[in-house]
Amino acid sequence: MSQGSRTYVVGAGLAGLAAAVSLVRAGRAVTLFEAGGRAGGRCRSYVDARLGCMIDNGNHLLLSGNRAAMRYLEEIGAGDALMGPASARFPFLDLRSGQRWCLCPNRGVLPWWILDPRRRVPDTSAWSYLRALSFAFAGHRTVRDLVGSDDVLFEKFWEPLAVATLNTPAGAGAARLLWPVLRETFLLGGNACQPRIARDGLSAAFVDPALDVLRRRGADVRFGRRLRGIACRRGRATHLDFGTERVALEPGDSVVLAVPPSAASSLVPGLAVPERSHPVVNAHFRLPAPAGLPAKTPFLGLIGGVAQWLFVRGEIASVTVSAADALAAEPAEDIARKTWNDVAVALGLGRDILPAYRILKERRATFAQTPEEIRRRPSLHDAFANLFLAGDWINTGLPATIEGAVRSGRLAAAAITGRQPS
Repeated sequence: MSQGSRTYVVGAGLAGLAAAVSLVRAGRAVTLFEAGGRAGGRCRSYVDARLGCMIDNGNHLLLSGNRAAMRYLEEIGAGDALMGPASARFPFLDLRSGQRWCLCPNRGVLPWWILDPRRRVPDTSAWSYLRALSFAFAGHRTVRDLVGSDDVLFEKFWEPLAVATLNTPAGAGAARLLWPVLRETFLLGGNACQPRIARDGLSAAFVDPALDVLRRRGADVRFGRRLRGIACRRGRATHLDFGTERVALEPGDSVVLAVPPSAASSLVPGLAVPERSHPVVNAHFRLPAPAGLPAKTPFLGLIGGVAQWLFVRGEIASVTVSAADALAAEPAEDIARKTWNDVAVALGLGRDILPAYRILKERRATFAQTPEEIRRRPSLHDAFANLFLAGDWINTGLPATIEGAVRSGRLAAAAITGRQPS
């Protein structure tokens, strides 16, 4: 590629931002197009008028072993933007019985923590945790097929992990997608699986610092530009059509297409993409006073209720329901009352008075990560010769998570610059 070549990144979600940041750091000229009025996609913050404060459009829990996401944060100067406990601690509450426990992997690689009943799920044996190794040979089986569903560990560990990671019910979720998660985090010991959330919101951590880096390095960032079509000739993209603007691609130019799968398939003829999806529902509540969780972590896993995870930052309590197909069809007030019941029990608050709330439904949060759908994931090269795909839905080998989105963008940038992502 010549020094005068330019890369056009289409889509300013995390995949597009990660690609653009990697490209400008490599000295590449970049133009970033975003159809909406702001960057971040499904990972951003905004001021909610009803609650009178900043909230995230979704809740995201990362792990210290998410190396692509952590490297991205360092590159944009936001390495300190996450918070969490100093050691690997995953507190849970069974809403039916009131039983609480904390999953606490030890720091070293040797998993001696599974021998300590105080560190593992109650009423489970050390040997049952060795099923983690079977995910390396999962093939086309689902999580339930692989580990069964007749023991306590399935209900209180494997199922919550699968649903949160895959946004797909454990009976349908592809077990093979959990293997890289386990291999890069839990199986490396507590130092690699310390839980982290954004301290001051997703935009402050992942989006605003990235835009600052891009602008300081001369990138051209344009909002309100929806790509309408891609002209091609002899297997190469030649023009990008934005309706009121038509961009001609010079011989050394390239494109990173970091848009949702449905948009990508409409722009690239014959491109196979995952077709089914599952929603995520998030409920945010404004508490009368700041609250804290007993385990001294900003999050809590919930078993036996409607919600699966509770996050608390000051006066805002938020819950997440993954694979929420049935719940997403209900009215916002009904969702609020059902999820508030979980929050009230977890925080020891009264259930009768429903505080101010905001219900957010991400109807196509991720593709359905089933064995059938993951076979439809394209690679980053499955398009024109000078066009590269990015997004949590392409075949990175990872689930559709923040880590998967960021890694896809970094891989696309590496393919263009010839530099391997660090």
